[in-house]
Amino acid sequence: MKIHIGNIRSSHSIQESSHSIQESSHSIQETSHSIQESSHSIQETSHSIQAPSPAVAWYEAFWVWVRVALCSFGGPAGQIAVMHKILVEEKRWVSESRFLHALNYCMLLPGPEAQQLATYIGWLLHKTKGGLVAGTLFILPGFLSILLLSVLYAGFQEALWVQALFFGLKPAVMAVVAEAVFRIGRRVLKNEVMVGLAALSFVAIFFLNLPFPVIVLAAGLIGYWGGRLWLDKFYVVKGHTVDEALDHSTHPPSLARTFRILGLGLALWFGPLLLLFSVFGSDHVFFDIGTFFSQAAVVTFGGAYAVLAYLAQQAVDVYGWLRPGEMLDGLGMAETTPGPLIQVVQFVGFMGAYRFASGFDPMTAGVLGAILTTWVTFIPCFLWIFMGAPYIEYLRGNQLLTTGLSAITAAVVGVVLNLAIWFSLHTVFEVVNTMTVGPIRLYLPQWDSLNVPALLIAIGACIALFRFRVGMLLTLGGSALVGSLYYLSVGI
Repeated sequence: MKIHIGNIRSSHSIQESSHSIQESSHSIQETSHSIQESSHSIQETSHSIQAPSPAVAWYEAFWVWVRVALCSFGGPAGQIAVMHKILVEEKRWVSESRFLHALNYCMLLPGPEAQQLATYIGWLLHKTKGGLVAGTLFILPGFLSILLLSVLYAGFQEALWVQALFFGLKPAVMAVVAEAVFRIGRRVLKNEVMVGLAALSFVAIFFLNLPFPVIVLAAGLIGYWGGRLWLDKFYVVKGHTVDEALDHSTHPPSLARTFRILGLGLALWFGPLLLLFSVFGSDHVFFDIGTFFSQAAVVTFGGAYAVLAYLAQQAVDVYGWLRPGEMLDGLGMAETTPGPLIQVVQFVGFMGAYRFASGFDPMTAGVLGAILTTWVTFIPCFLWIFMGAPYIEYLRGNQLLTTGLSAITAAVVGVVLNLAIWFSLHTVFEVVNTMTVGPIRLYLPQWDSLNVPALLIAIGACIALFRFRVGMLLTLGGSALVGSLYYLSVGI
């Protein structure tokens, strides 16, 4: 038995971090459950809501989608609540049953379910044009915000005020992730089978260092076959009854139409990659960014938190796009700007292209890298909706599909718990040791490297979130302010 002990600066453990960085504000499925809980209150409201209006003016819908996009803070649960309030309660453009039916489908997909729900309802209202506009507008504010923050981060990273800002922000992000573990766990771990799956998932990623996609695949298979043998224990993520009298006509589920959309979607997705390959070759940073984030786009089950570990590991240890600890900075940006949390990948793509500009001006390369990352991340989201929406009746009627989703969601709880522990260790300790005993990996913090101010900020953020239920944005902003004042006053 071999034992290897290595002193790794807390930042340097990002590889371990990577595996722990997985979501759930925001996992698809973690949010889904947050949303499913909200759905019950939504249903109560629905009884007082009149039937939706039969026609919606295009210009009115456009400005409503702008409004939704600008209010899309608070993660998927908050974003979906905003859409429900505006589209179902205020505008009455879609019925309650149709809203929940669309939401159930989006919960099954990889990618940000709130953005996909906006795309789906836009498609319902104005077909493909409506879906494109709704989905794009939902992304746009976050894209512009994170692009601006990335430029400032890259150009002024060594500035004292930037370091002060993130000194207080990182402990607060740790508290947000910890709160996500409890939030998801309350909604998902309904019985001993789901608790066991979460525990196995945690052991697999924290101690055995297994890749996130493997855990998701194994959980899905366990849920599928478990549903055949023990349905009542695995049928946890339940859908809502669907009103058969749907409010809007849809395209019939024709195979010819499906293949046309699939062909166009794949061309838009992979066409730019083929162009980059033909111009720059396979060893250029743009091609690496395009291929890597294309792969990541299809494994984002469980939300952004769930896939961040995988992203961080690759970005730091394989490609060298980020330095250890910088993923936390990017996550802080995504938490405090509108739009999907998975938009954090844009920061990774920007920094990767900025540092490996390969003949380009670094800032120009960074902007191009951010655009490319966003393109290959969200094109699949549109593809899933436009190709699959006509089949949602069939998909939602399949109980075994739902049992697989239930098992995946339970596994995500373990993954996010791993993330919370990793965040805690690498936020409040300057140095963390790793020890491997055979296949088992252990984290051993160096106690004399304890960062007391960061620990106190993290405790304060946890108290704000758990005890006083302060909103996420207010908690992050307050922590950043306190951390900045301390950092600047002591001149760290």
